[in-house]
Amino acid sequence: MIRRQLLTGGAVLGASALAAPAIAQTAPEIRWRLASSFPRSLDTIWGAGEHVAQRVAALTDGKFQIRAFPAGELVPGLQVADAVQNGTVECAHTASYYFVGKDPTFAFDATLPFGLNTRQMNAWMHEGGGREALRTFFAGYNIVSIPAGNTGAQMGGWFRREIKSVQDLNGLKMRIAGLAGNVMQKLGVVPQQIAGGDIYPALEKGTVDAAEWIGPYDDEKLGFNRVAPYYYFPGWWEGCLNLSLYVNQAKYDELPKLYKEVLESACHDATLTSIAKYDVQNPAALKRLIAAGTQLRAFPRDVMGAAYKASFELYDEIAAQNATFKKIYDGWREFRDTEYGWFRVTEHSFDQFVYAMYGQEAQQRR
Repeated sequence: MIRRQLLTGGAVLGASALAAPAIAQTAPEIRWRLASSFPRSLDTIWGAGEHVAQRVAALTDGKFQIRAFPAGELVPGLQVADAVQNGTVECAHTASYYFVGKDPTFAFDATLPFGLNTRQMNAWMHEGGGREALRTFFAGYNIVSIPAGNTGAQMGGWFRREIKSVQDLNGLKMRIAGLAGNVMQKLGVVPQQIAGGDIYPALEKGTVDAAEWIGPYDDEKLGFNRVAPYYYFPGWWEGCLNLSLYVNQAKYDELPKLYKEVLESACHDATLTSIAKYDVQNPAALKRLIAAGTQLRAFPRDVMGAAYKASFELYDEIAAQNATFKKIYDGWREFRDTEYGWFRVTEHSFDQFVYAMYGQEAQQRR
């Protein structure tokens, strides 16, 4: 009886043992390097790229390995697109609006001022034609771009002096990324493109008068509250920030179909995880910043209005000169208008009511 059980169990075990290596033999061992645009100290935004690498390894039983390097170790954070395009590295984790100097069309892969929120961006990318619209554009740079993280809506940044009206922006030197810099320039600001790890010394020395980064959790880690007292909201230029995994086109084409699917799954997971992390960590960080003396301020209404007007004037100007931008912008704006109509009926009405009720309850508890 025991002998028969051992033989039966052994046969089953033997079949399992043989099956796993047979599958493993069809999966090649691949080693990639990932150049991040972000410093290792920021466990959220840097962590999204690292998360992709960890999930890829886990899902392939270690056959497909991606080693992540923080900004500056392989290439400077703002040069990772060139590194992927030229094949210096196989992939990178970045925010596409860093490269609007090459072509403003890059901004659609990240965010536009007064554009889509996190859910709307996710919808546009995965079900609304966004990735399809951007595929040909990125192919021109020898890059495959995959959404891989999102920060959610961001804060409006740190200012060394208070902003009471749009006139206070005139001559202000500000670190600000993407097309938001072009918008701010229309309002009199002198925009600066500075990598995340270099913002603090620039703000401390007065090289810039203001700087935006992401939100309370990351901003606290970088210590901006120690050198600028005023913290503004909302970050109207980033209703969300879609992060991207850039993959060299030739390297992507070499991947087995299974590994391409694994890469997609890992990037999806990184997006979900990064949103959750920011939503959990930002509220507590904001409370700590305020307790430490940070002055929380809303942007004045005239600043918001002037920025909105300037943003869409800018898009029309770019579209008149850049056919690729115009083609994507026309579809993007149609999608945005449809989503805004729907969200006003559902999400906004729900949020508006429950936040008003929460405010009343909070007052009563005081």
